[in-house]
Amino acid sequence: MVEVQVVYEGALHSECRHGPSGASLATDAPVDNHGKGESFSPTDLVATGLGTCMLTVMGIVAERHGWPLVGTTVRVEKHMAMEPVRRIGRLVVELRFPSGIPGEAREILERTAHTCPVRQSLHPDIDVDVSFTWGGLEES
Repeated sequence: MVEVQVVYEGALHSECRHGPSGASLATDAPVDNHGKGESFSPTDLVATGLGTCMLTVMGIVAERHGWPLVGTTVRVEKHMAMEPVRRIGRLVVELRFPSGIPGEAREILERTAHTCPVRQSLHPDIDVDVSFTWGGLEES
C-alpha cells in the first residue's frame, strides 16, 4: 500500500505528496479546461504514468539480462475525447532505444511494455498506440 496525500490549494491547483518518499508535485487544470496549464494536469499524470511504467518494467527485465537500456526515451501524446464525456481518448507512446540492445531482447521488452501495470489498468476504451524504435529501425 502506498499513500498519496493531495491538498487542493484553490484556483484549480493541488499539491500532491508521495507518502513513502515525501516527494511532491503540483497539478493544475489544463488551459482547455478552465486552468492555466502551469503544471501537470491529472490526465497528464496518467500519460506520464504509462510512459514511466513501461520504462520501469523494461528496466527491471533489462537489468536482469544485462541489456543496455540506459538512454531509452519515451514520448507520450495524450489526446482527449469530448464525447460522450471528457476523458482520455488516445495515448500515443513512442519508445526509442539506444543501439546495442540484442535482437532477442526486443520481443521480450515489447511484451513487457505492453503488460506494465498502468497499461493493464487503463480502460479498454482508451486507444493506446505504441511504437518501438530500435537503434533507428522503427517497428510497431
